[in-house]
Amino acid sequence: MSSSGQWKDGSPEEERPPGPPLKPSRFIDSANCAIEGILWASRTQPHMRYHFLAALGLLVAVLFLRVTPLEFTLLAVSVAFVLFAELMNTAVEAVVDLVSPGYHPLAKIAKDVAAGGVLTAAIGAAVMGYLILSKYIFPIYKEALAMIGTPTEMGTVVALLVVVIVVVILKSLSGRGTPLEGGLPSGHAAVAFGIATVVSLSTQDPLISILTIALAVMVSHSRLLLNIHTMREVVLGAITGTAISALVLTLFRILK
Repeated sequence: MSSSGQWKDGSPEEERPPGPPLKPSRFIDSANCAIEGILWASRTQPHMRYHFLAALGLLVAVLFLRVTPLEFTLLAVSVAFVLFAELMNTAVEAVVDLVSPGYHPLAKIAKDVAAGGVLTAAIGAAVMGYLILSKYIFPIYKEALAMIGTPTEMGTVVALLVVVIVVVILKSLSGRGTPLEGGLPSGHAAVAFGIATVVSLSTQDPLISILTIALAVMVSHSRLLLNIHTMREVVLGAITGTAISALVLTLFRILK
């Protein structure tokens, strides 16, 4: 601040906020500010916490799968890029809310574009993870599918029919919703995951299994988007369809 009562940037003294300078002058202060920003984003942004949990799960998987140093480096860079994109998205949202507290079309565009950056980074990280980890995980997954065995045609039909019957019974016990809409559990989720289980065991191909499970997730997600089911009802439906199908097909293999 100069002797005339002004700061070096020309702003009057009374316009500057009290407390420490806005820009840290020491490296340790800059590091503390950066850590505070990460902690604030983790505390206030659910997606940031999800990304950290995914990173933690990836590190555990890498530890057991024993990937090469190069593969670990590529995975680490992908994870860091996703976290960086989420931090930038949070920063953009904070600035937009400061500049435009009310609704404005440009404010929406700024937030949507920032969120699109996170989505792009996440897709890139997912592709990188698939290309690196599939050769380690797919053989284990294929062995797990082979333990149950390839279902017969009759076993497939019976498994799906049992899923439908159990869903009807559970819906009648819960006393909520209609046969095709609402209620506990979600019938669409149960049947979708039942079909995904049958297809996975029939093909015993990890890639096909993942694709069919992805379709089952999309069916279940559509029930949430339409506000027909709650997350609890959808998750219970997915567990019901998967567990009953696997159990019935296992019994058919044992009794055959």
